[in-house]
Amino acid sequence: VPIVPTFLYTTEYEGANSSAGPALPEPAPAAPRAPPFSSVLSYFDNTTVPVRGPTGAAEPPNGTGSSAPGHPPSTPPAPPRGCLEGAEFLAQENTRVGLLFASKALVQLLVNPWVGVLTNRIGYHIPMFIGFTIMFLSTVMFAFSGTYTLLFTARALQGVGSSFSSVAGLGLLASVYPDDSERGSAMGIALGGLALGVLIGAPFGSIMYEFVGKASPFLVLAFLALLDGALQLCILQPSRISPESTKATPVSALLRDPYILVAAGALCFSNMGVAMLEPTLPIWMLQTMCSPQWQLGMAFLPASISYLIGTNLFGILANRMGRWLCSMIGMAVVGISLLCVPLATNIYGLIGPNAGLGFAIGMVDSSMMPIMGYLVDLRHTSAYGTVYAIADVAFCMGFAIGPSTGGAIVRALGFPWLMVIVGVLNVAYAPLCWLLRSPPAAEERMAILSQECPMQPKSCTPKEALREFPLTEESDGEAENAE
Repeated sequence: VPIVPTFLYTTEYEGANSSAGPALPEPAPAAPRAPPFSSVLSYFDNTTVPVRGPTGAAEPPNGTGSSAPGHPPSTPPAPPRGCLEGAEFLAQENTRVGLLFASKALVQLLVNPWVGVLTNRIGYHIPMFIGFTIMFLSTVMFAFSGTYTLLFTARALQGVGSSFSSVAGLGLLASVYPDDSERGSAMGIALGGLALGVLIGAPFGSIMYEFVGKASPFLVLAFLALLDGALQLCILQPSRISPESTKATPVSALLRDPYILVAAGALCFSNMGVAMLEPTLPIWMLQTMCSPQWQLGMAFLPASISYLIGTNLFGILANRMGRWLCSMIGMAVVGISLLCVPLATNIYGLIGPNAGLGFAIGMVDSSMMPIMGYLVDLRHTSAYGTVYAIADVAFCMGFAIGPSTGGAIVRALGFPWLMVIVGVLNVAYAPLCWLLRSPPAAEERMAILSQECPMQPKSCTPKEALREFPLTEESDGEAENAE
């Protein structure tokens, strides 16, 4: 997020202007003697730069004569110190950077349904390890990509790895924690891991890029990914196939469920706000605040910290206060926070809106992710790969539509209007979360749940889903002997 806009500006805009500098035509000499001053016309700041000579006069930009005595040449006013030139290039870059960021979500959107079907057939461990491998390759590719095309390819490859990791990871948690309250707490911790990555990632990337170089943060991430792969090999044993014991509900049937669609919409629209901020906020800061590069990543720090707090806090509280109410309040706060973002005049003015945005998205995510598993338990069969593929599709739609359309809206209407549009959209959608207050159970599922646990049908799942987490082959053998 903080690296790509400034990297493209440096390599494409400044690179093009610096290469055009030597191609300037030499002025024809007006006299045998060289003039005491010669002017250099810079394509970067469009101002005349006098070169020291034996006298104190300056020539006009064409360098063919001397200025009149007592009348210094008029030059256009200098831009504010620290601001970047090339307003038209920055406007076009909003669209290009938005498409680059959206490519991951678009690819992830297409791959998710297939990963959901795959997890139902072979289990969650192998897909998680495949996702780690692809993420490692894309991270290394980011480190050594020097053109927009290679960055686009690395970002799309990252979407494939994210699809395998996120769908398999959420499905694994849902199967290991069948109790609804425990599942909510576990997913809150897992989403806190996501927040921790965003919390460290943006400031770490911007500081490393400015003071060390573009490849350095990605190489550090690649090393950390290797450690993650080693942990997966030791703990999850991804070489073994362990398919779901119950047949999963088809994707088409889940997509016809209005309650699943409402939960998916909440995930999509709440995350669309931060997805639109990622490509547009750094460029808006460059244009209006003249921010240095390290501030572009630090601007997202309040959102990351508050998201980390929100997911861990409401992973437990949402089940007590009602997940529907938690998500409704969260979406309203998302909208209000987005409306306040354009009011900031410096990086300190972004602290409040971004902190509110991150905290509210944490409320929505920590409520909606457990609800997706609960709805499957209540209204369908307890196989979670498919429903979390839908949840991840909704998440990715926000990150696909947001950056791709956000850049175009900024170019047409401006950054403040973009925040108004997506903020009002979130506030308008919030009342729909009331539909999740007490979703009805399917008749056949209610009969199964009432037979297994007549007192507390909401926290029960079929007996097939209550098997022990298979850490080792011995534990699988014990489970089979018990059966």
